[in-house]
Order: sequence, then C-alpha cells, then structure tokens
Amino acid sequence: MRLLYLFLLIGLIACSKDEDNSDTAIYVQSIAISGTNINLGITGQMTAIVLPQNATDKSILWEVSDSSIAEISNTGLLTAKKNGTVIVQATANDKGTVKSTKEITISSFASGPSYNYVVSTSSELLSALNNVKAGEIIFLNGGNYIINDKITLSKSGTSGNEITLIGQTEGTRAKLDFSAMSENSANRGVTITGNYWHIKGIDIFAAGDNGMFISGNNNLIEFCTFSENADTGLQIGNGAANNTILNCDSFFNADSSIENADGFACKLDAGTGNKFIGCRAWQNLDDGWDGYLRGTDNITTTYENCWAIKNGYLKNGTKGLGDGNGFKTGGSDDKLLRHNAIYKNCLAVGNVYDGFDHNSNRGNVTMYNCSAYDNGKNYSFSNTNPLEKLTIKNSSVLGILGSVSASNIDITNNSWQNGIVTTSEDFISIDYSELISARNADGSLPNITFFHLKAGSDLIDKGIDVGLSFNGSAPDLGPFESN
Repeated sequence: MRLLYLFLLIGLIACSKDEDNSDTAIYVQSIAISGTNINLGITGQMTAIVLPQNATDKSILWEVSDSSIAEISNTGLLTAKKNGTVIVQATANDKGTVKSTKEITISSFASGPSYNYVVSTSSELLSALNNVKAGEIIFLNGGNYIINDKITLSKSGTSGNEITLIGQTEGTRAKLDFSAMSENSANRGVTITGNYWHIKGIDIFAAGDNGMFISGNNNLIEFCTFSENADTGLQIGNGAANNTILNCDSFFNADSSIENADGFACKLDAGTGNKFIGCRAWQNLDDGWDGYLRGTDNITTTYENCWAIKNGYLKNGTKGLGDGNGFKTGGSDDKLLRHNAIYKNCLAVGNVYDGFDHNSNRGNVTMYNCSAYDNGKNYSFSNTNPLEKLTIKNSSVLGILGSVSASNIDITNNSWQNGIVTTSEDFISIDYSELISARNADGSLPNITFFHLKAGSDLIDKGIDVGLSFNGSAPDLGPFESN
C-alpha cells in the first residue's frame, strides 16, 4: 500500500511539472544583430532578430565591450563617446547561453592634431573655453548642449592665431540651448568681449536676451544660427569694430512684449567696419537688421548678399508689435547721427513695414544691385531728417517704389528709370518662400530661382559697372546675374 501511495505522489509531481510549462518552454536558439558603423552623429540603433519566432522569452540583454567608447541602452540605442571600435553583444535572457556579437566602428568624432579640444557635453565645453589659448581650436560634436548661464568669451586670439570654436555641421549640428534662462537683459547667451575669435557651425537657441552679443573686435562668426531668443539674435555694440558675420541665419526672435527683438543689429554704440555677408533674417519680431545709433556717430556697416524676409511677423505667422523693417539703416534719438551703410546684392521681401528704411539716419547710404518686393513700403528714404547722400544703382523694385530722397542723390540705372517697366514676367519666380531653404553644405546661400531674370527680360544688361562682377555687356538689374 505504501508503495502505491509513493507511485501516486510521483505521478502528481510529474503532472504539476507539466502544468507549470517549465519543461515545455521554447528557448532561443539564435540571435542576429543588425546595425551600422557610426560615421555621422553620435547614435546608432542596434536591432536583433531572435529565433525561433515562437520563443517563449525573446528579450535580450545588450552590452558593449568598452563603455568608454560607447554605451548602449536596454532598447539597443548605441551612444558613442569617442572614436574607436566596440563589440556589441546581445544575450538571450531565457537561459543566458545564446549570444551574438557585432563589431561597430565609430569615426564621427573629429580628431587629429588640428583640434586641441574635442567636446561632447556642456561641462566639457565650458572647461575647454576656460583653458583655450590663442591659436587653439575647440571642436563641438553634434548634439544639444544645455547651458544655464551666460557664456563670456573674454580671451583673445591674434591675427593669424585666432581662437576657433567650431561645431559639427554634417548630420546633427551643435546646438547651445539656453531655454532654461528666464527673460532678462542680463541673460545673454554668448558674449564676446575678446578679439580674434572664429566661431563656426553652432546654433544658439532661446537665450533670455541676445543670442550673441559682440563687443570685441576682428571676430568672425560663420555658418551659425540664432533663433527664438528674447532679444536680437546677434547684436554688435560697445564699440565693437571690424567684425564679420558670414553665412548666418537669425529667425523667430521675439520678446514677451511682442515689440522688440531684431534678427541682426549693429546699433547703439557699435564701432565701424563691421560686415554682414551672405546672412538671412526672417520672421523676427522687430527688424531684420537694425542700425539705430545712440552713443556713436559716423560709423560704416557693410551688407553683402543679405536677405531680409517677413520681419515683423511672429513664428506662427501673425503680426507682432515691432517695426517690421527689413533693413533699418540707422536713426537716432536726436535725428542727427550718421550710420553710413553699403548694401550690395541684398534682398528685402515680404516685410511688414519698409524693405529698406533710413529712419532719420543722417549718413550716406549706398545700394548696388539690391531688390525689394512685397514690403509695406519697398524703399523708404524720405526728405524728413534726410540722409546726407543716397546712391542707388542697378537695383530693382517689383511693385510701388516708395520714396528715394536725400540731401544729395546719385540714383541711376534702376528698374524704375530709363523707360523700363518691371513686372512679374521679368522673373523666373516671385515665390519668396524658397529664400529660407536649407543652406548648401558649405554654409553658402541656397540655390534659388526667386527674382532670377527670365531670358529676354528688359532688366538684363541695363546696369552700370559699379565694381561688382557681371556677365554680358553690362550688369543686370537686381542681385542675380543672368547667364
């Protein structure tokens, strides 16, 4: 009898074991990892095919051979830290015996003797800025750098030994994110008090005041963007002279009062010899460019191949309370100060108020091969507090001209003169939405058709030689030469 009971007990245990399925589980037999080398950016997604498809537990554990080179999340997202090679391993969780590996090479981080510092985090950037010396280069890998306080660049390079701060521009760009700042005049993003800095390929976002403020001299700011700051995207002041802003964009800058914030500004107490080349300003609350003076006089600023588009509108497309000019050449409290301005191949389109505006500027304004279209007023150079001299040559307007007065004028060979009639039929396109297309890889302005002249247009070869390059027997009217 006892033997019978023993057999029955063994049978019950066996049945129980079958019921909990521990012996009937289907185990992982193979894992195949997919993923590519990282040669742009800092992340790569790893995936795993687990077989058989009906495995009871298909979850895996991700690991890397060297966490100083890269880390991997539990979802297989590989985040690179530096150049090198790592072995990515996926292990089945069911028994932990089935594994698969894949070698991943990381080469997206700039390296070599030309870079003195290569940074990937905000703390690394601030440390590099604290230690950098004239002639040295800091490289920022692509990604978002959260910055809580103003960055002041007070060190100086020298001519031929500049301090260079350059961001990754292919793939994910380097972005300095100041959005944790409150709106306050003390909360600028980057302030340059030093001289001979070269800053390239960096996006400056959402500072509590200016995105960048320059009070130093002989600095080059290239292929950068300034957006959604609580005051002007990039401003030059405090006597700053001979700075060049090259191939930069400034857009969606606005303050909470919905009344202030320009795209770019060389104004108030700025010095002379500053240049904007190949820059664009669009949908800034106040002006695209503001040259209003207070505390300095008789300075000269140059603008070449610059485009001002839809300023005075907010990011959402509604009108703000700002002035809404494309290019405000100057002006001052006492209506006496002179801000001399030179415009070459510039465009002002779709701005709420004036395309080109003198605003009581008493200096000299020169415009060569510029165009205006669809602004509140295309040109606004009035005889109230007039300019000392206004020179306009080889320029064009589609629509109503506006006013072109000054104490002295030299206005010849333009689209409203010499019997020329300018209509939309002169142009391949008048759709200015393409003006904010993505820049070329080298930072240069995008290739567009807007305001390019059609074959047979009577604006072709109707200009006069002013020292700018041209095709044919004479310059065309406007900023774009036909072939």
